[in-house]
Amino acid sequence: MSVWDEAVGQDQAVAQLVDAAARPEAMTHAWLITGPPGSGRSVVARAFAAALQCSAGGCGTCDQCRAVEHRSHPDVLDGGTQKLVIGIDDVREWVTLAARTPAMGRWRVIVVEDADRMLERTGNVLLKSLEEPPPHTVWILTAPSPFDVLVTVRSRCRHVALRIPPVEAVTKLLVERDGVEPEAAHLAALEAQCHIGVARLLAKDPEAQARRRSVLAIPRAASSVAQAVIAAGELDVVAREQADAVVKVREDRERAELVEQLGEAPRGRMSTFARQRLKEYDEESGKRAKRTQVDTLDLALVDLLAFYRDVLAVQLGASVELINARHTDWVVDCARSSSPPVTLLRLEAVERAREHLAGNVAPALALEAMAVALALPQLSQTVPSSPNQPRQGAAT
Repeated sequence: MSVWDEAVGQDQAVAQLVDAAARPEAMTHAWLITGPPGSGRSVVARAFAAALQCSAGGCGTCDQCRAVEHRSHPDVLDGGTQKLVIGIDDVREWVTLAARTPAMGRWRVIVVEDADRMLERTGNVLLKSLEEPPPHTVWILTAPSPFDVLVTVRSRCRHVALRIPPVEAVTKLLVERDGVEPEAAHLAALEAQCHIGVARLLAKDPEAQARRRSVLAIPRAASSVAQAVIAAGELDVVAREQADAVVKVREDRERAELVEQLGEAPRGRMSTFARQRLKEYDEESGKRAKRTQVDTLDLALVDLLAFYRDVLAVQLGASVELINARHTDWVVDCARSSSPPVTLLRLEAVERAREHLAGNVAPALALEAMAVALALPQLSQTVPSSPNQPRQGAAT
């Protein structure tokens, strides 16, 4: 057993990090781990944090490794945000914590997920600590690609690039770790495009499969503008409901904890300070729900891109395995009813919708525009391009 067991398909990157953890005298104090969604950025970052604290380089069984795994290690801070951007106050707090000496482990480790969500003025707060950190502090930042991160930040970090793991590796992990039947594991790995977290969900959760089928209903409805718009609207509703459910579970617990910390009764009269703090918390929860909705929709649009990729592969006679092997009939029907140029236009329409969502366009409007472009792809060539804003990465 090792903390690196779930970093499947990342042998080269893991070897680099294992070597660094074993040689503290040559440690780089700022790291940037990048890779596309599903590559396991978060998994690798946390494994590296555990390896830094473990005298055996990440055995997975000692107190240090277990504390990191359970997110209870006093010297490992989980940074990042559930909002659309990382707040400047959060970064200031991390910088303050980074200056402290370790309490239990060998290093003070600050893990910042989604570092691409830092605005320039926020990133500037971090620069001094990245460039001249205390002797026992290590920063581990993650992002989809180095180009998504502020150049002033990435230039101060040592870069480790991850890749999408092969289908066989994800299939093996699902079989051995989660007890999934080999055929079901293989199909889930394909449909998730080797995103390990999504693959596990598709293999274990029937509702996840049902949601994915509802996404793939959009291309089937694309023969009619009205039907396509209705299907896209249903997708927006499902994503909003799913985001609200996810946030509510977390919110109920966190709100109760906040009330307790403030020393207030849940249903009693509250002080002005307590009411203000709860108001601020509710506003933050709304922002988290919005990000969760956008991330959920982005994953759904990635599924649409995969569907039209399969359609194009069939139209061109490419000898590649279909991602949507469970829905081969749907893919073939769509391929026969259109042409490669039309499929390319539809792929562009879906990607444009992703860019609109990342540019803070209202989800309903972005999806409706996409639906019209899918039903009338020739008209999509006249649609203005998306806002001039870089895309944000999706969930690790």
